[in-house]
Amino acid sequence: MTAVEQPDSVVVDGAAAESDEGGVLGRAYRALSVGVVSVVLLIAFEATAVGTAMPVAARELGGVALYAFAFSGYFTTSLTGMVLAGQWADRRGPLGALSAGIGAFAGGLVVAGTAQVMWVFILGRAVQGLGGGLVIVALYVVVGRAYSERLRPAIMAAFAAAWVVPSVVGPLTSGAVTEHLGWRWVFLGIPALVVLPLGLALPQIRRLAGGPVGARGASSLDRRRIRLALAVSVGAGLLQYAAQDLRPLSVLPGLAGAALLVPATLRLLPRGTYRAARGLPAVVLLRGVSAGSFIAAESFVPLMLVTQRGLSPTLAGFSLAAGGATWALASWVQSRPATAPYRERLMTFGMLLVAGAIAAAPSVLVPAVPVWVVAVAWGFGCFGMGLVISSTSVLLLRLSAPEEAGANSAALQISDALSNVVLLAAAGAAFAALGGGSTAAHTTGSHPAAFAVVFLPMAGVALAGAWVTTRLGEQRGE
Repeated sequence: MTAVEQPDSVVVDGAAAESDEGGVLGRAYRALSVGVVSVVLLIAFEATAVGTAMPVAARELGGVALYAFAFSGYFTTSLTGMVLAGQWADRRGPLGALSAGIGAFAGGLVVAGTAQVMWVFILGRAVQGLGGGLVIVALYVVVGRAYSERLRPAIMAAFAAAWVVPSVVGPLTSGAVTEHLGWRWVFLGIPALVVLPLGLALPQIRRLAGGPVGARGASSLDRRRIRLALAVSVGAGLLQYAAQDLRPLSVLPGLAGAALLVPATLRLLPRGTYRAARGLPAVVLLRGVSAGSFIAAESFVPLMLVTQRGLSPTLAGFSLAAGGATWALASWVQSRPATAPYRERLMTFGMLLVAGAIAAAPSVLVPAVPVWVVAVAWGFGCFGMGLVISSTSVLLLRLSAPEEAGANSAALQISDALSNVVLLAAAGAAFAALGGGSTAAHTTGSHPAAFAVVFLPMAGVALAGAWVTTRLGEQRGE
């Protein structure tokens, strides 16, 4: 795959060149930037708010035993949405994929919010995940086509900043709505807010980033890649099921899931991803390694603080709140022109911060260690993630030819989502095997070793990510 760098003054996809004066909020880009960032803001608010309402919804619907599927259902279908969006955007432009994705995301929220039984609720989450997969890849293609290379780090930083407020107020707002109005309104209230960002963004996307790139616009969707994406989604779901059910018979769905997942993934990701080949494959691998190790570890931080140190769920959740601000700060740092020549070094530093934060978190298992250590460590870890995640997005677009931006953006998001599924499944299985107790009720004591076996291996994965950052540059002569 030949990488093509776009000149700083050229808008990708042959659209009319726009002046960079004023940056992403200049006259030429203001409506588009506000619209796409608003879409990210709504997705971020939903992601941070739903977790608070989910336990209440599961209890009311009599589906506590199916609780985990409400999360995994979203991630597994999003994998299919990502591949579909990549092809759709490359061949016909990102406008259709983005519109369909927002529609499916809103429709899934309505289905979940009106569900009377747990399986319908899970179906709504699955539809929502499909829409989320379509949206995130389409947004990356919009960035690649509408913004010059000089402005892309800034808009990526804006995406990261859009998570700050939801990460702080999302759980509080969701808790208040759930308590006073009912959990259903956490789901039903968000679709009405989609109208404004759509009205701002869609006309600008049509003007700056609409239409196919070159001759590929006339071709049909690659059905083989769609089948591979479905195999990845089904395989990931089977692995999740097997990891949650540690009975001997669960080995069978686990093996079936691996048989579907591994070959399909190898065909969907750039060749050489699994061995960190220089350039684009290493960028895609780094995205998965960084996101998977961090999210898998972060998922167990509140539970550890509740069961081992006696914090309330609200206080345990707030131990991670400062991370949203440090993540956004790091995204801003990587967006500055002065840091561009040092991007790869910053990413190495970021992965070392992530590994250190994950390794430091289980120190609070020692009673003498104050609990605020986790909050401080996670603030540094989120700073490291802000350096890495935004930079992988910038590098991917730089290394992608215009007609391949959708497929490569899909590969980046697949690596991200798939690593979350696999590493969360592995962490959950190890946690349960070492006497982790119930993760649903927060009432059963858990053995400290069950948490150590989650955090320490994930710190090792993050350290491996630091090595991958040394392979991001293209090999000379390729």
